[in-house]
Amino acid sequence: MSHAPGTAHSDPHPHEPPASAEHPHRWRLLALLCLAQFMLIADVTVINVALPTIGEDLDLTGSGLTWVVTAYTLFFGSLLLLGGRLADTIGKPRAFLAGLTVFTAASIASGLAVGGGMLIAARSAQGAGAALMSPAAMAIVTALFHGPDRNKALGAWAAIGGAGSAVGVLLGGVFVSGPGWEWVFFINVPVGLVALFGVPALLGNAPSLSSPSGTGSSLDLPGALTLTAAPGLLIYGLVQARDDGFDAVGSWLPLIGAALAAAGFIAIERRVREPLVRLALFARRSLVGGSVVMLAASGLLIASFFLSSFYIQHVLGFSALKTGLVFLPVAVAITLGAHAASHLVARLGWRPVGVLAFALTAAGAALLTRLDADSGVWTDLVPGFALLSLALGTAFVCATTAAMNGLPHQDMGLASGLVSTSHELGAALGVAVISTIAGASLEGGAAGPGAGTSGFDNAFTACAVIAAVTAALGALLLPKGRPDPAQGPVMAH
Repeated sequence: MSHAPGTAHSDPHPHEPPASAEHPHRWRLLALLCLAQFMLIADVTVINVALPTIGEDLDLTGSGLTWVVTAYTLFFGSLLLLGGRLADTIGKPRAFLAGLTVFTAASIASGLAVGGGMLIAARSAQGAGAALMSPAAMAIVTALFHGPDRNKALGAWAAIGGAGSAVGVLLGGVFVSGPGWEWVFFINVPVGLVALFGVPALLGNAPSLSSPSGTGSSLDLPGALTLTAAPGLLIYGLVQARDDGFDAVGSWLPLIGAALAAAGFIAIERRVREPLVRLALFARRSLVGGSVVMLAASGLLIASFFLSSFYIQHVLGFSALKTGLVFLPVAVAITLGAHAASHLVARLGWRPVGVLAFALTAAGAALLTRLDADSGVWTDLVPGFALLSLALGTAFVCATTAAMNGLPHQDMGLASGLVSTSHELGAALGVAVISTIAGASLEGGAAGPGAGTSGFDNAFTACAVIAAVTAALGALLLPKGRPDPAQGPVMAH
């Protein structure tokens, strides 16, 4: 899974500085910035393997564990566009260091959490720090590199994002089976400190980076608030519905609030002088199609990790370390799918590749609907999950390149931010929806191996249906053509 939240693209500026003006430590800075980004991405997947153990230690139910995952991606996604604007306002290095400080402190608080409320609050703060840090880091990378070196740097950035998701699942198993689940969060601290001191030391006084750009003088705080409230209320309503049913006031009232917040966001963006999102961009069908595909792909993938982790540990009785090892071929399949996507899209075009990717995703999810207490992990779970992941790895690249296709230079940053927002919010919404459908099967820890599996079957059936619907939407919304080779490579999310 290739991630690149932020507001940048790979086209060189019209006036590049001479080689002698290049920053002397740019490659070392790239390594540090990629390391920091690796940490943010790993935190999306590393938590999945640790969830059953965290639930037992902190006495968290399935609803609480849903929030442990979604709090991070909710705040990461909904505040990304504001984070990019803040980076323009206060300067990219300041924004990066501020976000990194918040993220590192919140990681310490997560590891020290003595209850579910404290952990969820700390995870929310992690997401807010990531939303400020990630777009600033990517903007620094694009400012440090020019010409062919920029494409190399952005290629490394994309690759490290994919590696983060793959290594995260293994690290989760290693830490939970070794020093404890707390180290899923504590490992961020030395990484954060190295970047916190290393980046400013290497960067020095670079006026072009340190000074505000002047393009973000007005912050759309009401827009950011409603953009966070809408998915947050939606997730809260879904989680409540899981426990109390959709007829309960505590379920449908937040869902109505989510609809009102979404309407408020649209009204604010139409009237504010410098909106987070220029609504006119949504007239571009390719951007809408790419964002919808990204939303669905991220939601299906992270929800599948979430479900599979509980199934493997609660139903089959695997340890956290064995669970991480089971996920490794799945993570490799994501990377292979993303690698193949660029060639497939160039040869066949966005629409056929997108439709095929989600058709295969539906097939992989359908294979997972047959899981029960006697299933074999390598014969019954891994083949379907690997097929689903391979297809979604292709969908990620297809979504990003389709969304960015044909955009004018001035809209590239915003479009990249929208795709990144779709990725993180898709993960949050996917886990909320699928955990609501899985229901009591996620509570199988008390029952031990052999707990009920009907909820998993229902949830994977829902994944197959969502994938099939997305395939149909992709056929309508994704562009018909193929990328123009003359435009050069596009940064893959």
